[in-house]
Amino acid sequence: MTSQIPLTLITGYLGAGKTTLVNALLRDASAGRIAVVVNEFGDVGLDHDLIVEATEEMVLLSSGCMCCTVRGDLVQALDGLLEKRSAGRLAFDRIVIETTGLADPAPILHTLIVTPDLGAALRMDGVVTVCDAVNGAATLDAGFESIQQVAMADVLVLSKTDLVTPSEAGRFRARLAALAPGARIVTAERGAVPVAELFGHGAPVKGGALSEAEAWVNMPAYAASPAPLSALAMSQAPRAAGPSHGLFGLTPAPRTSLLAVTTPTARHDDRITSVAMTFDDPINPTMLDIWMHALVAVCGPDILRLKAVIWAEGLDTPFVIHGVQHIIDAPVRLARWTGQDRKSRIVIIGRDLPREDLLENLDVLRTRPVVHSLPM
Repeated sequence: MTSQIPLTLITGYLGAGKTTLVNALLRDASAGRIAVVVNEFGDVGLDHDLIVEATEEMVLLSSGCMCCTVRGDLVQALDGLLEKRSAGRLAFDRIVIETTGLADPAPILHTLIVTPDLGAALRMDGVVTVCDAVNGAATLDAGFESIQQVAMADVLVLSKTDLVTPSEAGRFRARLAALAPGARIVTAERGAVPVAELFGHGAPVKGGALSEAEAWVNMPAYAASPAPLSALAMSQAPRAAGPSHGLFGLTPAPRTSLLAVTTPTARHDDRITSVAMTFDDPINPTMLDIWMHALVAVCGPDILRLKAVIWAEGLDTPFVIHGVQHIIDAPVRLARWTGQDRKSRIVIIGRDLPREDLLENLDVLRTRPVVHSLPM
């Protein structure tokens, strides 16, 4: 078991009901003791004033949007909470970050992955996106930021359903399900959601059960997702550099052009692609490293989430991989599995990436490297 403190990111567009949800969590004794980091965009922290349970455990970041200018402040705020907890001056069971409505979740997740001390002390327990049933459809139409917040979510909270008709709520729910097939969708009642629906849906921890990892990847949801999107325009220019080392310590793969696309002129929803693939046989580690480097090098900025349960040749336990854009977290080894199932499962959620090409390139993982022996 892990001693890391669970951290949940609560995001959603302006006025969706994030603060109402956080208030409800703070009043719910079953949620345990929660330390909250809240970010208000502007000179005055209005969101802080609206949180009725504000205590010493509340940290207000007022120097700008958490997705861009205050990531240093975020690290400082989290470090401060952890130091006070270690010194016995604060007692809390988990941390919740409430972002501004303008926030892109990706840089915040990057911060948690690439900051060693935070990575050792905290574990990402899930991304929760609050979606307003009254204005949500118009918000999704108006800008791509809200689309990304939905596509990257582990949990979608449907708020304000009492202010729309059942058919309107049903249509909006269906749209959310198409954007994020693998996310669970729960309906808030007067702004509140049962704690079990919000917490415990992030990437599995070291030594976790294979069943938990499979539930996190949620392959059945993608099998039932809508028909493939039409192919998008493609170009040949790579756009990002890959990581400096392999997932298994292998030599970095060459930055081969795998996929590169231009932004299509289409409805915002159509920019999101979700693909999933199952591999019956263990994957060759060398091919996995090559594929991962090529994918990140060319498509990194447009990989919103990568979720995978991997069985690799030569390893006796499965592991999970979690990636956000060009940042891939270190593989997490699960508990030993004695069953017969050795299937790998990979899900990619991307933007402006042709579905057919993603599937074709995932299929590369079925190949084996050819080894040529030198003449004697």
